[in-house]
Amino acid sequence: MPIADSFIARTALVFKFSRAAHFIALTKPRVMSLAVFTALVGMALASGELSFGRAVIAISAIAVGAGSAGALNMWHDAPHDAKMARTSKRPLPSGAVSSTEALAFGLVLAVLSVGVLAISANPLAAALLATTIIYYSVFYTMWLKFVTPQNIVIGGAAGAFPPVIGWTAVSGTLDWEPWLLFLIIFLWTPPHFWALALLKSSDYAAARIPMLPVVAGEAATKRHILAYAVVLAPLGAAPWLTGLTGMAYGFLAIALGAEFLRRSWVLFRTPVDVSRAPAKALFGFSIVYLYAIFIALLIDAAIGWVLGSAGG
Repeated sequence: MPIADSFIARTALVFKFSRAAHFIALTKPRVMSLAVFTALVGMALASGELSFGRAVIAISAIAVGAGSAGALNMWHDAPHDAKMARTSKRPLPSGAVSSTEALAFGLVLAVLSVGVLAISANPLAAALLATTIIYYSVFYTMWLKFVTPQNIVIGGAAGAFPPVIGWTAVSGTLDWEPWLLFLIIFLWTPPHFWALALLKSSDYAAARIPMLPVVAGEAATKRHILAYAVVLAPLGAAPWLTGLTGMAYGFLAIALGAEFLRRSWVLFRTPVDVSRAPAKALFGFSIVYLYAIFIALLIDAAIGWVLGSAGG
């Protein structure tokens, strides 16, 4: 019957799309988008020869590499994710994707991304991408995350590598400039995640993940957040102070850093057990801060390119 056949065909198509959506969710698209964006900024700031076509392929490979790390993280953490309200609906705890499928998916993406980046850019950038995937999915996910409340501090290095990878993909060398961008993300990561951990400490306790609020308490976590904010605020202006960017970026970075510090101070001064609103405000602003910093870097690079082209 044509009507029945049409209904079956539509049902099969919807099922295929829903399965694809679950696999896309395994790649942690929001985390992947940040990795891709910061890698793109690293590429824009670097000096070197890389055609537009190769650059597109290279940034796609970095995106796939970030997705592979996310999939492998979800594969390993499925039993813990099932215990937390924030993560219980992820593809593995919900049963939408099997453990074997997630592992195979993550491994295939990892191999594919590293190989494609080596061909489209250079072996050094590919080696950095491979190191980042292994660091995040093995060193952080399978070990560090569960043994120390400083897990996010050390593990945050994985999320700070994309601009270095992007820079190296273009330049073919490990220069000092992208390490400034690495340090900004590295020092931003702990206060960003600790603000979230203050809001979700019961989840982490249920999953037996020793995040700082669970192990050291709320007051100690707020002290750590403030300490990192004190260092991060001036560091954001380092690309300007070292001549990597122009003055407009420097002023914006200083203003953003001052606001990050102010919000951290408000959270620090808020009495224990009534600090959910300041923690939520800091978490939200921390996302704005990092994107604004890197958007400003990208705009500065674009202005420099336009002025250089006009002058040439």
